[in-house]
Amino acid sequence: MEHIVIIGNGISGVTAARHIRKLSDKKITLVSAETDYFFSRTALMYVFMGHMKFEHTQPYENWFWEKNKIELKKGFVHTIETKHNILYFDNGETLKYDKLIIATGSKPNKFGWPGQDLKGVLGMYHKQDLESLETYAPNNKVCQRAVIVGGGLIGIELAEMLHSRHIPVTFLVREASFWNGVLPQEESAIINREILSNGIDLRLSTNLKEIISDEIGQVKSVIIEETGEEIHCNMLGLTAGVSPNINFIRDSEIETGKGVKVNRFLETNISNIYAIGDCAEQHVAIGSRRPIEAVWYTGRMMGETVAQTICGNRLEYKPGHWFNSAKFMDIEYQTYGWVWAQPKEHEKRFYWEHKSGKKCIHISYDKNTHEFIGINTFGIRMRHDFFDRMLSKKQTIEYVLAHLCDANFDPEFYKLHEQEIVGKFNYENSTSIHLKKRSWKRIFKTN
Repeated sequence: MEHIVIIGNGISGVTAARHIRKLSDKKITLVSAETDYFFSRTALMYVFMGHMKFEHTQPYENWFWEKNKIELKKGFVHTIETKHNILYFDNGETLKYDKLIIATGSKPNKFGWPGQDLKGVLGMYHKQDLESLETYAPNNKVCQRAVIVGGGLIGIELAEMLHSRHIPVTFLVREASFWNGVLPQEESAIINREILSNGIDLRLSTNLKEIISDEIGQVKSVIIEETGEEIHCNMLGLTAGVSPNINFIRDSEIETGKGVKVNRFLETNISNIYAIGDCAEQHVAIGSRRPIEAVWYTGRMMGETVAQTICGNRLEYKPGHWFNSAKFMDIEYQTYGWVWAQPKEHEKRFYWEHKSGKKCIHISYDKNTHEFIGINTFGIRMRHDFFDRMLSKKQTIEYVLAHLCDANFDPEFYKLHEQEIVGKFNYENSTSIHLKKRSWKRIFKTN
């Protein structure tokens, strides 16, 4: 019986295992050094904030794996011997495979800061990070101040987590505005205000120089590069992005760049080895997408795709139109298609912001053809299905705005803003778009 081994029990690896099992009777072994069972990584913050327990983050009961004949092995792989198809573990054990899927995800970036390995210095990616957080920042008596370095999604999540326990937070962001490498300046400014309004000490254009230790090897302060200021803290969160967790295969025959190099079928240069999820790097980027995408839903799609290939239906990975969502404190964010931080030469932009300063939409479209390219929405929930259709059908911005009521996904009794949005576009562009009434038939059909 063919033996499929999957290294990594995150969303990519587990999805691959589940779909291989649906399609075949192959032997499947799922290897993880992090946890015994699969859990929802994005829910870790809600465990710390008291909204759920860790066991609530596990989508499957513990008996699920045995029932579906998926063997689980806890262990850390330190070497892959590709010639003889053997995994070597750090405890001396070995495991043979016929086909191997690498799904080892990401690890927090470190940039060689002095003191970066001290006690109390942690990331916020693994379950072990959550456990460390409970040790070093359980409350504002043990942790009188925390410092966070890095202004991405993980950084703001960690800030919200600490803020929920009334721990003072200083947030060091090297950019001039929060996440302005991804967000246009208008949206970035909204997030700056949201962070500050929550009492968080946001330091923009600020870099970490050094981490200072106390007498027992725990962080006691940090030094700011630009000013030399010392900020005392009991915990330091390093959230300056993530990178593929592939150090254990750097010396193998598997081709790597920043991640494990794969083709459109998620195949590596070794015929029986595949890579999926955060650790996989496309040789050539797919359209405007990045070669590496550390996103939950693309990891799931890769798992589904590689399962088809392994089970005899060689399938190309096609992620479709880009979308993503996040939450910045109390502001929900969604993006569909492309709204880059800086407009491209062929683009024109339309921006509307609510007087509260907590809601906005930002639409990108072709300045010649008016084809809809993408939208950012802050504080207004919009339907993925609607914008996916608009992008696939290459509709114009005028059509999108005329049918914007069909996109709104806010709960009943929420105030609607479509009329105001369309009115602003008409005024700025001397147009007369008529807002169509909401198509309830379409909404109920797609939901």
